[in-house]
Amino acid sequence: MNKYLQLFRIGNAFMGIIGVTVASFMASGTGIAEHWTSLLVSAVVVFMFIAGGNSLNDSIDAEIDKTAHPERPVPSGRMTAKEAGRVGMAMLAGSVAVSVLTFDPVCVAIVAIACAMMVAYELRLKQRGFVGNLTIAALTGMTFLMGGAAVHNAEGNAIVALMAALVSVGREIAKDIEDMEGDEGRLTLPMRIGAKKAAAVASVFFVAGPVLSVVPMILGTYGPLYYLVVAADAIFLYCACVVSKDPHKAQSLAKKAMMIALVAFILGVAVPWP
Repeated sequence: MNKYLQLFRIGNAFMGIIGVTVASFMASGTGIAEHWTSLLVSAVVVFMFIAGGNSLNDSIDAEIDKTAHPERPVPSGRMTAKEAGRVGMAMLAGSVAVSVLTFDPVCVAIVAIACAMMVAYELRLKQRGFVGNLTIAALTGMTFLMGGAAVHNAEGNAIVALMAALVSVGREIAKDIEDMEGDEGRLTLPMRIGAKKAAAVASVFFVAGPVLSVVPMILGTYGPLYYLVVAADAIFLYCACVVSKDPHKAQSLAKKAMMIALVAFILGVAVPWP
């Protein structure tokens, strides 16, 4: 594979494009076709953002990847860590520049903030445990805000963005509990306060997501099929119950529940109340 395509993690980049397109549909519904130019721009922005983040990651983790991912461009010797870093920063800066073509200041602001958070995460925050968890969760939620902003309706995705961020925090903490044996020396939340207390914190976030999902039901924001989100809520609540005993099961099920919730939001938009 071409070293740049491998550096960018091309598959992840295209999944990001699909994600932001879905987010745009959730914010605009059947009127999404009217915003096709903004959708094209947002697709390029997301591609560049993900490619830039992955490139920066490979630059920072060059030594770790010699063991963990020796086939990647930097550890395999096809590219230097400095070159990967320069490519990463150029792609991130480019994503902000291209976002201007949406002619939406909210969209530009979201992309600029996301890029700043990505750089901060790679350079410092991912070694800071809980702060790193919050950063990743915030970036997850911002995907939905970006999709909404692309169709000039970022606020339309506020609930799903916040819900995604909340349960993502729970999942990130669960992953850190699972990885405690290999995280000696890292300042993860479980390493700081212990697995039991960290699991309690994760449970709070796993419960917060389902609580928030009730708001669209009360407001009648989405159609009847949105109520499928109850299935996702049940799984999140189960995750809150088992995370202390089986963090791997909790984080794995949480990922599946997030997909179910996403489907519920999509169907809720696609099929309005009669």
